[in-house]
Amino acid sequence: MSATEWKKQRDSFLAAKENERNVARQRAALQILCGVDLNAIAMQDEESRAHMCRRLKRLIERERLKGAKGHWSYDLNRHIGLKQTLDSLRSPQPEMASVSGGDGIK
Repeated sequence: MSATEWKKQRDSFLAAKENERNVARQRAALQILCGVDLNAIAMQDEESRAHMCRRLKRLIERERLKGAKGHWSYDLNRHIGLKQTLDSLRSPQPEMASVSGGDGIK
């Protein structure tokens, strides 16, 4: 195996692991704060997804206010996870299908 092939495989592996971390962060934040599974949201109709987007916006704003006030319960990872979940819900359907696929790789 040449060095360039090895580097490409390494970069691909690291990108996949980063994506898995992001999906795990989204799932954890959503499950803890909303009690909802990311796969369940992916299967909902547009109206339900729009309602969840509004709910996520409120939760993100609450997290932002906690961070601004220096509250002890503020968690940056939770904040990031909620934001990434909101972004994935707003994105076109094909990306959301990859999140709900179970493997977490886009």
